[in-house]
Amino acid sequence: MRKIGTVELEAVLAVARRRSFRVAAIDVGISATAISQMIGGLEARLGVRLFNRTTRSVSLTHAGEQFVRDLEPAVDAINHALDTINQHRDKPAGSVRINTSVGAARRVLSPIILEFMRRYPDVQIDLTTEDRPIDIVAEGFDAGIRLRDAVPADMIAVALQPAEGFSVVGAPSYFANRMPPSSPHDLLNHTCIRARMPSGSIYRWEFEHDGHTTTLDVPGLLTLDEASLTLEATLAGVGLAYLADWWVESYVRSGELIRVLNGFIPDSSGLSLYFPSRRYQPAGLRALVAFIEQERRPSS
Repeated sequence: MRKIGTVELEAVLAVARRRSFRVAAIDVGISATAISQMIGGLEARLGVRLFNRTTRSVSLTHAGEQFVRDLEPAVDAINHALDTINQHRDKPAGSVRINTSVGAARRVLSPIILEFMRRYPDVQIDLTTEDRPIDIVAEGFDAGIRLRDAVPADMIAVALQPAEGFSVVGAPSYFANRMPPSSPHDLLNHTCIRARMPSGSIYRWEFEHDGHTTTLDVPGLLTLDEASLTLEATLAGVGLAYLADWWVESYVRSGELIRVLNGFIPDSSGLSLYFPSRRYQPAGLRALVAFIEQERRPSS
């Protein structure tokens, strides 16, 4: 029997993890047809079916479950050996798969990710954006980037930025015939652009004053689930929005947006890179963590 290569083993783990040949193919970096043929050829050589396939789903057979259970630590050990060799290079190499939200990706791409890649050109970064919270280990990612408050308790977190400020803003055209709100409860008489969370629930705007916190289910005719769309609608005068300061700061300075309810909005935790506390950590991820920690140090 022809020897089995590590690419085939990685393909098995990817399909087992993703339960989809198409999605697993993206992880491995080959076409869906190629990964299907690769798995089929492996099953033929082993004489054992590893996956049950239907037009709608992919699942492990009993033999496949046992094979994957035994295979995972072995592949981890191989990857660890390769990463150990990488430590002897002049510069780190390898790949890092990171999951984050669209907004967080916009926030960290230029100052952190691109600067890191300029400094470490042999490290490949695979940045996937989606707003729904995921299990980065189960989905095959090396790390995630989220607000610190959203990082699972069993993960190691490295701060990327200090506390994140938020603002309630509206366009001058919105305020043309309306008085700005002077307290959060005045929003009940305004038109707001509501935000739908990845869970499907509507975000309740958060306020704090004199040590008291409150949340409001604000009224509005438009509900959106992406911050850039909310910003666009706000600039068009559709209503008031609750957005991170980094989204709106330049528009407030230019006069295209007006900030209201200053002093009522608490800061949120800043973004953090997070990853599992596991024995084998990719060399590229170690280099990224070291880079972030170095950049955060105050200059002497």
